[in-house]
Amino acid sequence: MGSAGRPQRRALLTGGLAATAAMLTACSTKSDSKGGTATGNAQPAAAATTPAPSAGLRPDSPWEAFARLMDGNKRWVAGKLQHPDRDPVRRQFVSQEQKPYGVILSCIDSRVPPELLFDTGLGDLFVMRTGGQVVSPVVVGSAEYGPLTAGTPLIVVLGHQRCGAVKAAHKALKDNKPLPGNLQSIAEALRPAYREIANQKHADPVDAMTRVHVKQTAADLRSNADLSPLVRKGDLGVISAYYSLDTGRVDVLSGAPSA
Repeated sequence: MGSAGRPQRRALLTGGLAATAAMLTACSTKSDSKGGTATGNAQPAAAATTPAPSAGLRPDSPWEAFARLMDGNKRWVAGKLQHPDRDPVRRQFVSQEQKPYGVILSCIDSRVPPELLFDTGLGDLFVMRTGGQVVSPVVVGSAEYGPLTAGTPLIVVLGHQRCGAVKAAHKALKDNKPLPGNLQSIAEALRPAYREIANQKHADPVDAMTRVHVKQTAADLRSNADLSPLVRKGDLGVISAYYSLDTGRVDVLSGAPSA
């Protein structure tokens, strides 16, 4: 998890890439007895892979992971997606072990798929999605999993524009009318954010509540007993961010790591 473990992870990943390349070469070409090459029905190697900015070493610092995600978001906004690492080669490469470089806690909203809006590939992200990106002990444990077991250097708490869960919670708390079933548990998890914005004037109180909530959640994770030592050492960054449904852009609200 600390910086001391990074060379070993790089070595393992470099070795894994070399072994995969050797295996693919052996499967796609076969030397005949005269020293020639018989291709058979195998496709050229170039057709079997996807151009991928993440094909090299995975980011091992909070800044590198952050920069990789934001580069992907820029491609999403511009409509220049590369769809990296989404082919059978990548599937085989990560089949035995995963080392994602990012943890994303986002909303269940169907318009906010983290893998797409950051233009990432298979094995790049641990993703958790809950209504209004609220947390519970099991969600916190899931957020801890990557940094504590795989050395994942970045956690992103991602809120978004026009969040239905936050809107419903805001109305329920304002009107003091509980939501049906377990939906009320979402409202209760959002109550601290509601309290912070309730006595203030906002052009869009639901949007304000969303932004406050993701900043509060990121701050709680940053001060988590198990994660805070990693944050203090600079091995882990925890940021809050906001996604615009209109533009596709992700803006950082708090905790952006430095280079």
